[in-house]
Amino acid sequence: MSTLRTVLQKVLVTVLIPLSISSALCLYLYPVLQGCAFPLPRSSIPIDGTTREESSRLSRSWTGNSHGADWNLTTLNVGREDIPESAIFRLLVLADPQIEGDSSLPSPEDKFVPRLRRHWMNVQSTLLSETSISLQDAAAIIGDTARMIFVEDIPSAFRAARKRLDLLGNDYYLAHIYRTLSWWSRPTHVTVLGDLIGSQWVTDEEFENRGWRFWQRVFRGGQRVDDDTTITGETARKELGSEELETLQRYNSPWANKIINVAGNHDIGYAGDVSRARLKRFERVFGRANWDVRFAHPLEDLQNSTARPTLHIINLNDLTLDGPAMDPSIQSDSYTYINDILAHRSYPVEDQTSFTLLLTHVPLYKRDGICIDGPYFTFFDEEDTPDNDSGEGEFIPRWRKDALREQNHLSEHVSTNGILEGLFGMSGDSSAPIGGMGRRGLILTGHDHEGCDVVHFVNRDQKHDTHAESEEGAKSWHWDAMCYSPSSTTSTNGYPSIREVTLRSMMGEYGGNAALLSLWFDADPEVNQWRYEIQMCPAGVQHIWWAVHGLAVACVIGLGVVVGLRVLEGLGILTQPVRKSHSKGKSNKH
Repeated sequence: MSTLRTVLQKVLVTVLIPLSISSALCLYLYPVLQGCAFPLPRSSIPIDGTTREESSRLSRSWTGNSHGADWNLTTLNVGREDIPESAIFRLLVLADPQIEGDSSLPSPEDKFVPRLRRHWMNVQSTLLSETSISLQDAAAIIGDTARMIFVEDIPSAFRAARKRLDLLGNDYYLAHIYRTLSWWSRPTHVTVLGDLIGSQWVTDEEFENRGWRFWQRVFRGGQRVDDDTTITGETARKELGSEELETLQRYNSPWANKIINVAGNHDIGYAGDVSRARLKRFERVFGRANWDVRFAHPLEDLQNSTARPTLHIINLNDLTLDGPAMDPSIQSDSYTYINDILAHRSYPVEDQTSFTLLLTHVPLYKRDGICIDGPYFTFFDEEDTPDNDSGEGEFIPRWRKDALREQNHLSEHVSTNGILEGLFGMSGDSSAPIGGMGRRGLILTGHDHEGCDVVHFVNRDQKHDTHAESEEGAKSWHWDAMCYSPSSTTSTNGYPSIREVTLRSMMGEYGGNAALLSLWFDADPEVNQWRYEIQMCPAGVQHIWWAVHGLAVACVIGLGVVVGLRVLEGLGILTQPVRKSHSKGKSNKH
């Protein structure tokens, strides 16, 4: 046993423990090792001779400065006038965690113990009901039951246990992404772009359970944005009297732990199956589906500007904008909300000190081939019936025939009229205010798990749209999109355009992706507007998380075995066997 302990101890000390420690450091410091940091304001970085790589290096170097500021370690900046400050608005962007649950597990009546109980009752009833059953038949019945237990029930129980472990591990894998990036990057705001859970069809009880896991495991420490903050529209005007502006804070932001949750199709459904009940439970657990807030930039941080720049964040439930809808009143509420923004809370397009950040789930329309997911719509081909409903109580239809069942993008009409020309006020008509350039802004969406990054712009080239030109007569432009690149912004200069970033999912199979968005106001008189930069930061597939923690558990077990063997040896329970000595000499005679 001493030899076994020595070998095991040597393997642990020389191989497993160093490997476990190094892999754990790589896992828990992945943002540091990958150079993930909120991009620094470009106006704070010397332009001459400063490359994008140098800018990234400075961002990494001074993320530690953000830590110091959060801990009130102001001495870090003493005597260092060249230190660039971090952006005043730093948004940690996550998308589509899709927390799974009981839909992937056996139903309560199909769990292992209830199945055993059912087998026992069946055997009892069979044996007792047959008064003249032979011993051979009884043995056959018992044998068939035992075979079913070993062939079906036990493997099913192991699969269910493995799935429960997988769900638990997935929760902590997602939590690892949020917790690690929040710790290192120090965001001022956090958003999740929809599909918080994995299915809109779950029962209310299961929805509450997944909501608990969302807040107590995945986003532990995060807070739901309270209803007093998200109250908008006519009710807000009656209660508040006027719009209240919140002031942005570079450090110690009160919004740092508030999670801005966007409604996704797996949370409430598409327009063809979203109901008041589903929408109500989402808003109760995760926050309102339609709301907006405007932040003001502190004037003391602006050296060359007298105007007070503002940031308008719009959380839009765009799942109900297309149709046909199962509940037209819900769709009407969404359009009323957009019109209310335009009438009462949007600043004039001429105000270039205002920036609009749109957070929504379903991406805008793009022609096929630009993103992985192209335009796609399906509709319910039959009415819902009680046979399709596994719930209890009075039957309530979950969808209507011909209602919208699924979509990859918003329709072209909603994208252009509702979003681009509506919320952002852009137009291809050069006689429109400020030449149709519209409000400055950025669109962040989820839904497409692969992710996509595009620029929507006014295309005045009609060679591919001669039919539309002949029909519309005087209209000599149309909306188009292209994949984003630094050169694409140059090619669309002078044309109304806006960038849309569809964030790749944070699910393990998509690499645990996240984005770090920096937004700042450039007070240079030649600029005098908001600027932004965004960086992606993937954590890696979930198998890495499992491997690192599996290795750590193996090391703990191995250490336990080594210590246990040593204790047993010390107590004399395990001793080295004594070999008999064989003497070749003659024995002494007495």
